[in-house]
Amino acid sequence: MASDSRRAKLWDLPVRLIHWSFVVLLPLLWWTAENGEMDLHMTLGLVMLGLVVFRVLWGLVGSSTARFASFVRGPITVISYLRGLSKSESETSAGHNPAGGWSVVLLLGLLAVDVGLGLIAQNVDGVTGSLNYLVSYDQAEQATELHELGFNILLAVIVLHIAAILFYTFVKKDRLVPPMITGSKDLPTAVTTPVMAPAWRILPCLLIAAALTWWVSIGAPTSLEQFNAPPPVDASEYM
Repeated sequence: MASDSRRAKLWDLPVRLIHWSFVVLLPLLWWTAENGEMDLHMTLGLVMLGLVVFRVLWGLVGSSTARFASFVRGPITVISYLRGLSKSESETSAGHNPAGGWSVVLLLGLLAVDVGLGLIAQNVDGVTGSLNYLVSYDQAEQATELHELGFNILLAVIVLHIAAILFYTFVKKDRLVPPMITGSKDLPTAVTTPVMAPAWRILPCLLIAAALTWWVSIGAPTSLEQFNAPPPVDASEYM
């Protein structure tokens, strides 16, 4: 380690766990859909919903490098940063750079939209999402098509994300993957040390994400009568 740098905590545990959970879940979601394992696919979709909700909450109250306010920058800053990528050395920052910050927002947004579409979609066997009863048959059919399209768009963005990681690793000599595993990185002394959020903040975010996911999984009832009503009939049982 150079004398003008020091080892610092960069990514907290929630950010790292959610990141690698996405890495595992996305291939599983693709595989279950391709192989007709729709019950498991919908369960994994609900898990993804919970993770996205938690990440959004953690982006508001989590560690400094996890907060949207710390890495979402305006267009002028982003353009200036991208122009500087051609230099042999670029400015080191603690956390997401201006371009990477918007990629995080884009990925989370695409995941949220695609999960939402999956909740109202239906497949050829009549298996439906937990909120499918809220829309018409035609709307559900359209949501199903958009759900598949959304996943393909998500895959394209992920490919660009991986390409960016390879660019930073081999061209900029900035290894992004190891810190996402260990949580730590050598940072120049001139860079402000990230502030880690206290562990107790994890619990309320986790409870809210779990409660919202459970509520959606039972059809998002808005009254006691709806809560006590029997669940919507799955059309696949009669096919």
